[in-house]
Amino acid sequence: MPHIDFKNDLPGIRSAMAFRPETAGPLNQLAQILLRDENGLSRADRELIATLVSYRNDCFYCHNSHGEIACIYLDGDRNLVNQVRQNFETAEISEKLKALLNIAAKVQNSGKDVNEADIERAKKHGASDVEIHDTVLIAAAFCMFNRYVDGLATYAPTEMDSYPVRAKQIAENGYGTHVYSQNQPK
Repeated sequence: MPHIDFKNDLPGIRSAMAFRPETAGPLNQLAQILLRDENGLSRADRELIATLVSYRNDCFYCHNSHGEIACIYLDGDRNLVNQVRQNFETAEISEKLKALLNIAAKVQNSGKDVNEADIERAKKHGASDVEIHDTVLIAAAFCMFNRYVDGLATYAPTEMDSYPVRAKQIAENGYGTHVYSQNQPK
């Protein structure tokens, strides 16, 4: 049961955004920039970073939402998304993405955990400064998003069939007011 009355029955972050649309706008704009930009990291990579951080933060709603969006970008490869959740170091992904996910995992714990060796590892495997920057910012932003969702005890559907439907809408239309203002597509 949510800690406050959102005056809606939307799941997860959508309920909090509908409750306070003034804050939803900037949060969606940040998500749009971080998760839809195609400068360096792919959209799939960006969603995998969000999924990993959300999984490590034990945010059920976010790791399932962003995991499903990653699945769409990965042509339905849910197995790969689960590999990243469970142990990204052994997942069937590039060494560069492993190095970036390592940085994201450290940021999830504490930004001060990231060290020069982590950065050098990422650069050795071809990560640019922009990719490293975006990885850190996605990880930091998702710590905030996860705490927003769970700190207010928003409703997280346990019926997994609702996540792919919303994920398709995000993959097609991005992040914006439709996330919290439009009904779940069929």
